[in-house]
Amino acid sequence: MFHVRGIVADKETTAYVKVARQQGAAIGNEVNILTQLNESIFPKVIDYDRELGLFSVTADMPGLRLSTIVEDNQDMASLSYMEEYGEALSKIHQMRVEADKQADRRFYHPPTDEVLEKLDLAFLSEYFNDKPSGEKTVFCHGDFHYANLLWKDSHISAILDFELAGYGDRDFDIAWALFVRPGQKFLKTNEERELFIKGYQKNGDCNIEAVKYYMAQCYTYFMRMCYDDQEYCEYIRDWLKANCI
Repeated sequence: MFHVRGIVADKETTAYVKVARQQGAAIGNEVNILTQLNESIFPKVIDYDRELGLFSVTADMPGLRLSTIVEDNQDMASLSYMEEYGEALSKIHQMRVEADKQADRRFYHPPTDEVLEKLDLAFLSEYFNDKPSGEKTVFCHGDFHYANLLWKDSHISAILDFELAGYGDRDFDIAWALFVRPGQKFLKTNEERELFIKGYQKNGDCNIEAVKYYMAQCYTYFMRMCYDDQEYCEYIRDWLKANCI
């Protein structure tokens, strides 16, 4: 990703150039979706590679990430953002966009017993063998989390990065937004998560147990990737024990 300034239609413009670094990058998918979204919070496509889908140019968007705004979140400033955060995702899930089914990702699959053993989480084997039923298919953002949202004047000013968007599991998309990434200082409390869900439920329902199941699923993958981050792994263990037993 490159932040650039140049001339477009005789007007100086600031933009982002996204370049495919690996096979499987879905820049074409993102361009297809963004060209269907007309609200001001979605980046406008300025140009893209029409032949191979190797790059796109989108307009710069105003605002800051929530991690920058709340910093260490000592005063729980995040609480005033959670309802709008959840409501924004529910609005995306209500959209009728021409798009394909989401491409498969490893995160969509429960961990094996072997993986759970290695992580000293064997007590979750039965839990992961009992996947919640009633999957609801909706249009999903695919990567809806704090790093892909910008805020200005306490409201969402931009929703970014639609490469992974498409039709998929509503409750997994919610879980992907809710689970805590390494170093993240918000969404670590029940109060924050409940406000997020309250916001989400302004426009649509969700299966809370399925959301927790998929959050646990995501945590096992991130625990494998961040096993040397003792504080983060301890947080994950505590969360799993509190929510999955």
